[in-house]
Amino acid sequence: MCGRYSLTTPVEAVAGLFEVAERPNLRPRYNIAPSQQAPVVRADAATGRALVLMRWGLIPSWAKEAKIGTRMINARAETVAEKPAFRSAFRHRRCLVPADGFYEWRKLGSVKQPTRITRADGAPFAFAGLWERWRAPDGAVIDSFTIITTVANELLRPIHDRMPVILDPADFGPWLEAGGVGRLVPYAGAKLAAIAVSTRVNSPRNDDPACIAPLEGDAAAI
Repeated sequence: MCGRYSLTTPVEAVAGLFEVAERPNLRPRYNIAPSQQAPVVRADAATGRALVLMRWGLIPSWAKEAKIGTRMINARAETVAEKPAFRSAFRHRRCLVPADGFYEWRKLGSVKQPTRITRADGAPFAFAGLWERWRAPDGAVIDSFTIITTVANELLRPIHDRMPVILDPADFGPWLEAGGVGRLVPYAGAKLAAIAVSTRVNSPRNDDPACIAPLEGDAAAI
């Protein structure tokens, strides 16, 4: 699964990678958690692509309450086209979720060691995502998103059996245009790095550089 991630890359680099004209005032995020607002790139009729803020945890248009989104932070690649909560968005409302790392927790005896997974070269990337618009009974509108997951690659398998779908830049356009991208498969493990980090990331209240600082010594071994 994917329950936490980071986006600390300067906004100019994010805008360049995703080919968006906006330069929004995005602060570095070291520990993005479900229900929080986060940047998402979606197709836009006027500009081609737009970088907007959405709530993490997809709220289906037919939902009676927004809290259902807390159970919809991920969508499984194997069933996303058929599940009632996701199938309409899969056909019509795809998005890219900018990130430069995500977290998983590896069980080591009686403890769980947080591990940050990044690209080996440290570059930002995109998760394959879906978005939806929900209107509350009082008329309020919430745009929300989910991250698609697939089976873990060889690097992640000892840590967790699932991982988010990571897209290469060449796949950004086809994904947003709902033109496929082929199968939603694991990203190559050789292109990623896994780094043990502090348990500070365990709390969503913590969102600072200490969350991504690598551990040193024996504790860093994964």
